Amino acid sequence: MNNNEWCVYILRCGDGSLYTGITNDLAQRIAKHETGKGAKYTKNRGPFDLVYQETSPDRSAATKREMQIKALSRQEKLALISET
Repeated sequence: MNNNEWCVYILRCGDGSLYTGITNDLAQRIAKHETGKGAKYTKNRGPFDLVYQETSPDRSAATKREMQIKALSRQEKLALISET
């Protein structure tokens, strides 16, 4: 992933829930989640497993895709994850 690309990702949290987010530096973003500084939702929900990722050409496209994924049901998200 280069600096111009964005990534849409799904984490499986320690409590089994799924978190969807976007970033242009996936390793750094996951490290922030692990330290409790990534997002309000993920605070105290670790450890995390990266279960899905896809690249987007820019932030706008990544945000649109993030919203599409967040609108999916849990079962639909699990189906998306299992396709990879």
